Amino acid sequence: MTSQGMVGERIKAIRRQRGLSQAQLAHPELSDSYVSLIESGKRTPTPAVLELLAQKLDCSLTYLVNGVTAEQMEEIELGLRFAQLALENGDLTEARSRYAELLADKNLAGLASLRRDAQYGYALATEACGNFPEAITVLESLSGEEADGQPLERRVQVAIALCRCYRELGDLQAAVRVGESTLGLATSRPQWTDVTVELGSTLLFVYVERGDLLRARQFAAELLAAAELLGTPTSMVAACWNAALTAQASGNGDEAMSLVERALAVQSENGEPRNLARLRSQFAMLLLQVRPAEALMAKELSERALRELKESSAGKTAIARCELNIARAQMALGRPVEAVEHARQAQSLLADGSSLAVAADACLVLGQAYWMQRLDQEALAELQAAAERLRRLPVTRTIAERWQSVAEMQARLGEHEPSMSSYQQALACAGL
Repeated sequence: MTSQGMVGERIKAIRRQRGLSQAQLAHPELSDSYVSLIESGKRTPTPAVLELLAQKLDCSLTYLVNGVTAEQMEEIELGLRFAQLALENGDLTEARSRYAELLADKNLAGLASLRRDAQYGYALATEACGNFPEAITVLESLSGEEADGQPLERRVQVAIALCRCYRELGDLQAAVRVGESTLGLATSRPQWTDVTVELGSTLLFVYVERGDLLRARQFAAELLAAAELLGTPTSMVAACWNAALTAQASGNGDEAMSLVERALAVQSENGEPRNLARLRSQFAMLLLQVRPAEALMAKELSERALRELKESSAGKTAIARCELNIARAQMALGRPVEAVEHARQAQSLLADGSSLAVAADACLVLGQAYWMQRLDQEALAELQAAAERLRRLPVTRTIAERWQSVAEMQARLGEHEPSMSSYQQALACAGL
């Protein structure tokens, strides 16, 4: 039933409870036929008429419009604020529980806007907890509500989260579909705003993940130009951040460092804590790859980012990636025992199988750390575990790189036949 029809039903129900006829309710300001049309959902009453009917029926305008009392509305809004606060503070389980309680409240059913807020919050909390399939189910439901008056900005925010979740699951085709269709890339150039640049940047990373580097370079240039025109901190950070990932994947390490340093400078002045921590972690990862001699700085940056991520709404996957950054830095500093500790922390965060790619990275890092300690059997076991996870992932450029790392480690350990098999997997993922 439409919201118009529900208002009419509420008017009819209260009128009957009061023992009034349509003529009695209407007299003298309205006609009984007009009241009949309102009750049947064929006419939409103006705000002035709704206020008049609320007075005649001796009920609150809030209840007449939304089906809840003013006290119930206040309670729902307060519940949403507490749930959002829990999410922002990194209390992910509590946030998810609070949003679930709100969605179970039947009073929320007729409050379309607040219900969507609760669904969106629940999806973000569920994503952060690592349950990407359930988050996708909720987000797809929200994405299908375009005709129900959902604001454009919220629809784009839903698309960003949906694109991100599909990417984490490895379904890059679905991630591209969501991003490109929401931006309308097939028919026209997007109308760039902060939120569409953020969506474009999320899509850009998917292009990089699937190895479409030519498209990624072209799109990165378009996003950077759009961000320059907008001149806002949000658009500049999003565009520079993901353009840096594109430059890194294309082998342009210095360009990547320049872009991520620019993003970090802007984010430090204007950004919210979670993205600042994620960006700091990304900067540390790039530093290790482009300037390996600065491993100590990369470790310190990652440790700071880890503290910040744990205090924010960042999900388990982001925290696990940061733990692995620290582990890699420790290995670069010749500290494999410390590296093992951080890699195991990453593994424990992903024990539920929430992110196979990052879980494979954790096994690979552990294998490298064990090899540095001459614990060959432990290293081989972790490489085998990494391979098992990689086999369950789709064929992409980044998966090819992981297979190559597994192959190289197996060769160092004298496992030539498994190494050859892993090299073949890498070639297959690279399309060779």
